[in-house]
Amino acid sequence: MLIYFRGCLAREKLKSISDATESLLREAGVDYRVLDDETCCGSVLLRTGFLEEARRQMDDTAAKLGDSEVVVSCAGCYRTIKTDYAREGYTVRVKHISQLLLELIESGRLDLNKINIRVTYHDPCHLSRHTGETSAPRELIGKFAELVEMENHGADSRCCGAGGGVRSAHPEISDKVASERLKEAKETGADVLCTACPFCRLNLESDTVEVLDITELMERALRGRHGNE
Repeated sequence: MLIYFRGCLAREKLKSISDATESLLREAGVDYRVLDDETCCGSVLLRTGFLEEARRQMDDTAAKLGDSEVVVSCAGCYRTIKTDYAREGYTVRVKHISQLLLELIESGRLDLNKINIRVTYHDPCHLSRHTGETSAPRELIGKFAELVEMENHGADSRCCGAGGGVRSAHPEISDKVASERLKEAKETGADVLCTACPFCRLNLESDTVEVLDITELMERALRGRHGNE
């Protein structure tokens, strides 16, 4: 059975992301479960230099995941479980939620309503630069909305400003980086700034443009809602 590994933010703070994800999985008839004792994958510890603590966390999470297929909401979880766990000798079959949802749509298991909005997509660093996934989220958005690109996108996308512990250690730098990215988003004329990572979603929140995780946007398309309704 598939394990949906929610990740810290979608599990604890941005529950609308995990709620939307589970709604989409149920709609597609996916047999899945979540871990009642889910803890951090170890990504933040790794990126901030707490290597021994990260290894202990990775050992614990890898044991809980076992040999199940895993899908994750967080780009940081995806990179960590896909690449860093492999370096520690663990082989976990993991997909980012955008990859799985695209497969479900293309196989006819999930059907979305077209919604009349313009969407610009922010590439999370862990997903684009570090694991090479730039196409699945864009293909998904194109199934139900109009995609408009920012000047810097794909592997050349600007960071949201949250990664590597910057949001915690240097919030003023994090805010400045996020402001620059939001400026790019506004220049596209998009109605929604969409991303595929809860950390990006949180750090890019703004009063001037609606920011949604890709699962939140897809859940809106599933229900046929338009704009900011």
